[in-house]
Amino acid sequence: MKKNITFVGLDVHKDSIDVALADAGRDGDIRFYGTIGGDFESLHKVIRKLQSKGVELRFAYEAGPCGYDIYRSLTKQGFDCIIVAPSKIPRKSGDRIKNDRRDALNLARLHCSGDLTAVYVPTTEDEAMRDLTRAREDTVKALRISRQVLLAFLLRHGHRYSGRSYWTKAHKNWIADIKMPHRAQQIALQEYVHAVQEQLERADRLTRQIQELLPHWSQAPLATALQALRGVSLIVAVTTVAELGDLTRFESAKQLMAYLGLVPSEHSSGGTTRRGGITKTGNGHVRRALTEAAHTYCHPARESRILLARLEGLPPEVRQIAWKAQVRLCGRFRALLARGKNKKTVITATAREISAFMWAIAHAMSPTRVQQ
Repeated sequence: MKKNITFVGLDVHKDSIDVALADAGRDGDIRFYGTIGGDFESLHKVIRKLQSKGVELRFAYEAGPCGYDIYRSLTKQGFDCIIVAPSKIPRKSGDRIKNDRRDALNLARLHCSGDLTAVYVPTTEDEAMRDLTRAREDTVKALRISRQVLLAFLLRHGHRYSGRSYWTKAHKNWIADIKMPHRAQQIALQEYVHAVQEQLERADRLTRQIQELLPHWSQAPLATALQALRGVSLIVAVTTVAELGDLTRFESAKQLMAYLGLVPSEHSSGGTTRRGGITKTGNGHVRRALTEAAHTYCHPARESRILLARLEGLPPEVRQIAWKAQVRLCGRFRALLARGKNKKTVITATAREISAFMWAIAHAMSPTRVQQ
């Protein structure tokens, strides 16, 4: 006997969950069940009550700060559950009232009608590596801020560095030789210097941890293969794979580009075509990493010693894709600049194509292709 289906919308918060139900069918009843505690025990109690009515339950809740624990708990018990992309939830333009109850009812109704877009849920191992790369990214950001604060302090007191590059050995020696007129200012200077050094050491520690844990990661072969591309170092490769997971889940390279927000926005109608800057939707961590990698293509194509070391042991098909990418992107980078394109625009276009070559390498490294 076929069970009736009930769609369950969950508006999840730290200390509470608002639950709404929608019966399957065009005329199915949509109702608010109530507000429960944010712990698993409260949620499982509600599930047992709903199961006692002999219905099949399908859950949906928005992606947010509470992570994937509810999803993993429900799927482990055999329930159908999706996590919804908040930016892709259909909303009426005239609806100006928003609260937890309405959000839960809206999720249940849209899940019943099939109008929700699910996000990709990483494995626990991929999420662990993602947390490590994000910790390093946060540390690098803190390092940049610490350096800016230190330089601003020195400039405020009339100390200007005349050398070519900052944070070299010569620059650090210049800072070490500075003597402030008051001992309170000297203490402040030393604290700023210590803050920079601490963040630098923390970033190095996290980089070493990524290097040590990479061989034990199930996605290590793909992360290693992506490093065949010029500019895609260890950090860029691991960040990409940890954030996106299996790149072959994208049906085409264009879909991956759009997911990363690297495609131009468009507002066209009739015979008028208007395109703007990139959409900047999707995963910003990978987008920033690829933008950094794109800077290396301003030089002529060549395989340096560092790149040759990364290519060692990789399949010939991967090496061919990497060289094809380098020849194309290095030439295109210089050609676009020669046409008068803004350098930032050229870098963005290069980053977009790097993601396409990453997609090609992922397909070359997929188990089905390797077996063939």
